[in-house]
Amino acid sequence: MTKTLRDMAVEVLTTADGRAKTALSHAHARAWFAARKAGAPMPLGQAAPPLRPARPAKPDLLDPRDVPRRRPGSPAGRAALLHAIAHIELNAVDLHWDMIARFPGHEMPLGFYDDWVKAADEESKHFNLLGDCLETHGSHYGALPAHAGMWRAAEDTAEDILGRLAVVPMVLEARGLDVTPGMIEVFERAQDTQTVAALQTIYAEEVGHVAYGSKWFNYLCGRQGLDPQPVFLDLVRRYFHGPLKPPFNEEKRAQAGLPPDFYWPLTEPAE
Repeated sequence: MTKTLRDMAVEVLTTADGRAKTALSHAHARAWFAARKAGAPMPLGQAAPPLRPARPAKPDLLDPRDVPRRRPGSPAGRAALLHAIAHIELNAVDLHWDMIARFPGHEMPLGFYDDWVKAADEESKHFNLLGDCLETHGSHYGALPAHAGMWRAAEDTAEDILGRLAVVPMVLEARGLDVTPGMIEVFERAQDTQTVAALQTIYAEEVGHVAYGSKWFNYLCGRQGLDPQPVFLDLVRRYFHGPLKPPFNEEKRAQAGLPPDFYWPLTEPAE
């Protein structure tokens, strides 16, 4: 039986180990794009993705309030920051494959799947780059506790593709554009060239992931005759818990197709 794209997405989602998950993600992305290049795209298929992806036994997942805070001025603090970013990137691998598997009821152009397969492939690379950095520092992914709330946005939007596009790439990944330059500076001060190079790669490629969210959000709004800006504000207030916090990287957000009226109104709680 021919394996479909959504079958492959579920395989990634149900693989627990981070390195194994990302190896499978890379292999499936290669298969998808090879078929596209050959002019014979693989079938999308139907699938039943898990509500939560498989996760390794470690790290321990804690309530965000219980994750120890460490200052990045020390080697231990920088290792903790690296671990936290690696955890975000592993969740992003699953978020993008879940985007592919989760919403078969929406007839989308093949370009939609091209974008999210490419994003998942890049997030897999990001996780491995950060895993390599951790190992250089004598640590590894799973050595420290991590944030248990990362998948909440996926669960909240499991039946709402517009909500998923709004909250995951256009809010959570856009936040990465705001904070990554500061993280690069931390590792530049520490003269950690390996981590600086990894973070610069991540920073450059995350702009594209936010742009995919903006592109397909606007596409679906246009198809449904909706005004994107008020719909976006409503969905973020519904699914994202709390106001957005400036400062914003307005240049990179604009490059990714996020105009200021999509996020500045969200800096205050809705009345």
